Amino acid sequence: MKLTLSILPEKLGICHFDKKSPIPDWALKGDFSSITRTSQELSIVYPQEKIPGGVLFEKDWRAFRLESTVDMYSVGIIASLSKPLAEAGISIFNISTYETNYILVEEKNLAKAKKILSAFCNIK
Repeated sequence: MKLTLSILPEKLGICHFDKKSPIPDWALKGDFSSITRTSQELSIVYPQEKIPGGVLFEKDWRAFRLESTVDMYSVGIIASLSKPLAEAGISIFNISTYETNYILVEEKNLAKAKKILSAFCNIK
């Protein structure tokens, strides 16, 4: 079975905050937000045009969303997507949710990543 990926239309920013920072209200709005707090940091992935000024973030990331239905316990899905990208020198930032996965690549690598992934995935 070929996996199906879609490319999210917006550029995403990967924000970095101190581990004790409160989650900002703006990060809870909109259709896409990924918030991760650990003992070391608070990271937020959000559409970059909606990130307020003064926030430290890495810009110009694009996301491939896994559209195929896969069991949460499936093994090797991320590896099958990330390995060919790594072999081509493309860094990724992975986001996993309960229902799906997102593979983020820098926008400058989007066309190359799309070409690589389209060899074994349907991309819409």
